[in-house]
Amino acid sequence: MISRRITLVLSLALCSAGASAATPVFMSAQWAAEACQAWNADEELTEGLGGDWIGNNAGRGYKVIQIYRLDCEGQKKVELTITDENGLAKCTYGGAVTNTELNPDVDYLMYATDEDWACMGEGSWGCGPMGAMATGKLKFDGPKMEAMSVMGPFQGFLLLTGKVESDRNSCP
Repeated sequence: MISRRITLVLSLALCSAGASAATPVFMSAQWAAEACQAWNADEELTEGLGGDWIGNNAGRGYKVIQIYRLDCEGQKKVELTITDENGLAKCTYGGAVTNTELNPDVDYLMYATDEDWACMGEGSWGCGPMGAMATGKLKFDGPKMEAMSVMGPFQGFLLLTGKVESDRNSCP
């Protein structure tokens, strides 16, 4: 009987460890890859940020969004590369930073505390794009007027940070 209990406890511990190991750390390279897939499954993002937004890409055919958590030491960034595919804004890369120099006229760098990322990801009152920028919950560098012109789809991006399953108890 005791050996069965020990076996059961060990089995449960191993299952729990396996389940948590599969969940990516929030804003890790693995999380960014999953966020990229989620982006492409969201019509509000692919269509809403298509056209003029994705067209403003300095002739490169893509835009870069880098994001990070202020609460993590070293502020390790991840990156999404959004490409113009027939007028749609498609995520073609999500992972570790590959573009070391952002073009401030077309690319974005966004960062917030863990508490504020959670608020924005839940879509809580006061954490929408305008509220997050106005209150300083979301800090970013990039074309601010352009961002303001696409608040609806931008809201979808903020919600994406809460839709992609993640472990927020550690840093990447």
